[in-house]
Amino acid sequence: MRVNELLEGEQDLEDWAATASLCKSSRSSASLGASALASCKSQGFRKRSHKRKFKLKAKGPRSSVENKKVKGKKYGGPLPDYGSGPVQSGSKKKS
Repeated sequence: MRVNELLEGEQDLEDWAATASLCKSSRSSASLGASALASCKSQGFRKRSHKRKFKLKAKGPRSSVENKKVKGKKYGGPLPDYGSGPVQSGSKKKS
């Protein structure tokens, strides 16, 4: 069976998520593909590696998520999803 037979439509590609066994394996983050690594981080199986600060609680202060396993909003975690939706450039209206 080939890959193009497994993932046929756009919906299949959007719903794809790395398996828990792949994320919890001893493979290094560098040896995983970018999509699989991002999926593992969003599911909370791998540690995050950036220094941005997020509000993890509604009324709480911003805190760093570096080297922490924090789930993304899609998987029931507190980390917001900034990657969805169209990009709006500039706030000024053109006349």
